[in-house]
Amino acid sequence: MPNQTVPPPLPNSHVNLQAIETLARQHQQLREQLAKVIIGQGKVIDNVLLSIFCGGHALIVGVPGLAKTLLVRSLSRTLALSFNRIQFTPDLMPSDITGTDIIEEDPVTGKRRLEFLEGPVFANLILADEINRTPPKTQAAMLQTMQEHEVSVGAKTYALPKPFHVFATQNPIEMEGTYVLPEAQSDRFMFSIQCGYPTNEEEAQVVRNTTGTHEPELTPVLGAEQIIEIQKLVRAIPVSDEVVRYAVQLVARTRPEDPAASDFVREFVRWGASPRASQYLILGAKARAAVAGSVCADYANVRSVVHEVLQHRILTNFHARAQKVTATDIINRLLEETLPGSR
Repeated sequence: MPNQTVPPPLPNSHVNLQAIETLARQHQQLREQLAKVIIGQGKVIDNVLLSIFCGGHALIVGVPGLAKTLLVRSLSRTLALSFNRIQFTPDLMPSDITGTDIIEEDPVTGKRRLEFLEGPVFANLILADEINRTPPKTQAAMLQTMQEHEVSVGAKTYALPKPFHVFATQNPIEMEGTYVLPEAQSDRFMFSIQCGYPTNEEEAQVVRNTTGTHEPELTPVLGAEQIIEIQKLVRAIPVSDEVVRYAVQLVARTRPEDPAASDFVREFVRWGASPRASQYLILGAKARAAVAGSVCADYANVRSVVHEVLQHRILTNFHARAQKVTATDIINRLLEETLPGSR
């Protein structure tokens, strides 16, 4: 890649340098705490933490046994957040997630009244385990919670606790008895995080750590109020108009109908990414810059989150599947063809 001049930040943006340095230290402390129970998976941990710092949700895709559930549960302990795990099954109903109204009798007056019984979604951190195992009707129950951070039951709307994050797992190799996640809901996940196998050395360490008597103790690093302040800090990170245009250009070129799209995209892509992808590219770039101790997001920060943001937003066509062309292949080609400063 040619040398790139970092564009100047927007003049009306002001960031507390000391707060950025503090965030960088806290990020490292969180990594150290999670490393006590999660061996390897450094990139996965980084992207999960970025999702938290951006106030977003994430899909974690990987085969069983890769500590996806353990990671999210351990994250809730290091962040001192309330945590609920929802196991998605074919018979799960929307009310099993959101909660429902029940009839309760007042022991004093003897009168009956409706009382709302909160569902497991009322927590700071939600693990939607195997979200593609439940029918679309139940999957749709998560739409309002993820977008508006609230639940509507009957005529009333109930606010969810803040901060609120959903981490959903999917098994990429088991398709029997599953339901494809609707595009509208998939688009609400900021990141799609790919979780791969550990190396032989890492797996040996996992075996040693999990077959003995030692149980690591996790120390909380951040609380709910601190996380909310970090999310405000990340949004305050300046980014230049040139970097914003570059992020928009990357996303636009995933759309076959866009004039700037390459023949490769027109041949293999059915639907490209929505404008929400451009928003998440910039937000992810800001978070990446912040945890690195930088006060300005640049081109490299944008490129560092492209795979996570676009992976689940590029829908390939039948021709791509026949030729074994994946969304990852398309993103790699896109990064090669769209360099900073290009038109």
